[in-house]
Amino acid sequence: MTGKRRNRKGSTMLEFVLVAIPMIFILISVFEIARGMWVYHTLAYAVREGVRYATVHGSGCAAPRTCQATIGQITSTIQSAGVGLDANAVTVTFTPASGSATTDTMTNQIASTTNWPPTGANAPGQNVKIALKYPFRTILAVFWVGAGRPINDSGVFYLAASSSEPIQF
Repeated sequence: MTGKRRNRKGSTMLEFVLVAIPMIFILISVFEIARGMWVYHTLAYAVREGVRYATVHGSGCAAPRTCQATIGQITSTIQSAGVGLDANAVTVTFTPASGSATTDTMTNQIASTTNWPPTGANAPGQNVKIALKYPFRTILAVFWVGAGRPINDSGVFYLAASSSEPIQF
């Protein structure tokens, strides 16, 4: 009996290692997926709040009152709703119903004093669209070394969220 126990001593350690390594990978993966979902939902909520803010500041609000929103004010609303997002990394795209889109980082957009939606695209019923794009960096890239892409950006996934609504008044 003592001889059999001595022969089995190393098998417990081997079994632990064979089970622990995949379990650690699964645990890290679950946390990374949860973090990715949190970032995505934060983006979606922030862009929805920005569009909501923009749609209630249409042409009927601009004259004679001066409550039309600027790109900076809308971006500030998005930043307030997007808790935890890096303003230097988030790309914001403003697309009016007519005209050209404006794209830049959130940090640069906050300083803008341009009225948005622009004149001609700010009548009630016209759609406005705002889109956000965020680079999500994951620790799981450690396991993907040599997957054909350079290691510098192999752990980056671009998460995007957009929202569109008609101008209310």
